[in-house]
Amino acid sequence: MSDTKQPVQIITQDTSAQKAKFTYLALGDSYTIGESVTQSESFPYQLQQLLKNNNFQVADPKIIAKTGWTTNELQTAIATENITTTFSFVTLLIGVNNQYREYPLNTYKKEFSELLQKAIAFAGGNKTRVFVVSIPDWGVTPFAKSSGKNPETIAKEIDEFNKANEEITLAAGANYTTITTASRRAKTDPSLIASDGLHPSAKMYGEWAQSLFSRVSSILK
Repeated sequence: MSDTKQPVQIITQDTSAQKAKFTYLALGDSYTIGESVTQSESFPYQLQQLLKNNNFQVADPKIIAKTGWTTNELQTAIATENITTTFSFVTLLIGVNNQYREYPLNTYKKEFSELLQKAIAFAGGNKTRVFVVSIPDWGVTPFAKSSGKNPETIAKEIDEFNKANEEITLAAGANYTTITTASRRAKTDPSLIASDGLHPSAKMYGEWAQSLFSRVSSILK
């Protein structure tokens, strides 16, 4: 959801990966790169820091994400990247742009299922090391209000997309973290929204990282 072209954010691991015990792949869109916040404030990097603070030596995350990507565009980027390694754990958060562009829910279900299977493969076939994050509700943001979109319609559609990705995730045996209800607090708490009036602030990303931390750390032990 952006009117400007953004560069593809494919961030490779630095030399810390050679010393780290764990590696991390984050797949998604603007919510994964942390649009409108610094890299260190994005949820993948805040999650990495939480893990490091608790004695889990995690390399800098490898991130494949770009503002505006749909499930299909993420699929294309993954194919282009041609990853040949596996990772200790993988996060996947994708779908808001399918909803924003009014793409069919059935198409999303198919492509999300394929992405989830790809994520499981990246985790070495270990489905318990894949962590899907629900889509936040952008309908509560100032951007949504200025766009003339109906927030109730947005909320309803986001819930439908999340119902689909949760059912697919749990059926596959992967982990699912719901952050959507908490994201709706941004309606009355502007500190949860970044300066662009659309994306989450570092504070909200921190909440997501905290929600993921307990799940990820328990699997990595």
